Amino acid sequence: MNVPFFRYPHVFAEARGDIERALVRAVEAGAFIMQEDLRQFERELAAFCGVGWAIGVGNATDGLEFGLRAAGIGPGDEVLLPSHTFVATASAVVAVGATPVFVEIGPDHLMDPADLERGVTVRTRAIMPTQLNGRTADMDCIGEVAERHGLVIVEDSAQALGSRFRGRMAGTFGVAGVYSFYPAKTLGGLGDGGAVITDDPEVARVVRELRDHGRNEATGEVVRWGRNSRLDNIQAAVLRVKLSRFNERIATRRRLARRYHERLKDVPHLVLPPPPDESPRAAHFDVFQNYEIEAEDRDGLRAYLAEHGVGTLLQWGGRGVHQFPALEIAQTLPRTEHILARAMLLPLNTSLTDAEIDHVCERIGDFYARR
Repeated sequence: MNVPFFRYPHVFAEARGDIERALVRAVEAGAFIMQEDLRQFERELAAFCGVGWAIGVGNATDGLEFGLRAAGIGPGDEVLLPSHTFVATASAVVAVGATPVFVEIGPDHLMDPADLERGVTVRTRAIMPTQLNGRTADMDCIGEVAERHGLVIVEDSAQALGSRFRGRMAGTFGVAGVYSFYPAKTLGGLGDGGAVITDDPEVARVVRELRDHGRNEATGEVVRWGRNSRLDNIQAAVLRVKLSRFNERIATRRRLARRYHERLKDVPHLVLPPPPDESPRAAHFDVFQNYEIEAEDRDGLRAYLAEHGVGTLLQWGGRGVHQFPALEIAQTLPRTEHILARAMLLPLNTSLTDAEIDHVCERIGDFYARR
């Protein structure tokens, strides 16, 4: 059996008829840039998240930079963030002239609130938690640190749309949150795309200007330096289709994650992510953008699975941002490095069947039984 890590054709195939109709409607109308599908998608996404504004942008990396700029972060400032994240999180900090300062992650692979205090200096101005793998960090504790030190929060929620902590959506805990619509994301388009969400009208206004060459939306006057980073209308039309059935996709991911958990929970060589908690009082509601495990002899396991047709992935190539020599970051993070040396992603997406999940789990069991 062949179980690829991700089936990109499925992004289109799972809603083919509705996507085709949406595309034809937009193309025949000549509605390509800043048109009604984008405006409707922004309203629908804001309503889904329970916030005042959603602003579609060209990609989540730009969205992170815009969120920081709108929050007043700039040269001389420091921003606290985890290293177990895509380099885009840190590059957005560098793009505004600030300095990324990395803190440890905890057993759930998310920012460890207990390590935040260690990173705070007189130059610290912001915290940027990465809501990784479809799970939201402990935002109660992170929020307490931010309040104690007068710091703003800008959330990298690129992997966490739909995830909640104590009933609140990932991306809604700070002055701004950012989502990615890269095709492999839980809400994936047919190319690059992203959105910034906020409850602050001033942040929303600034982000709208930054994405459109610095032009004020009402007057057309150029009021600041900006760039061209608009979510195009074609992608918005596709994302509207996907958003209309998004809760069904989340339910599928959670069911598959539970199947992984039930099949692998007794394998002593693995550390699994927390299983889906169905309690209405649960602190975390996870959407399982990824299924990231820790494994003994990880590289051997990956090779064995590849021999048996199972695709796996190391996020960021298995290294944190601080571990890329060319970036010249003088930090060591022992706990993060220990986890990254053991971490890997198993296939998890809405194209998977129960039989494919079972095949992956059986091969994992075979690998450790041979040792």
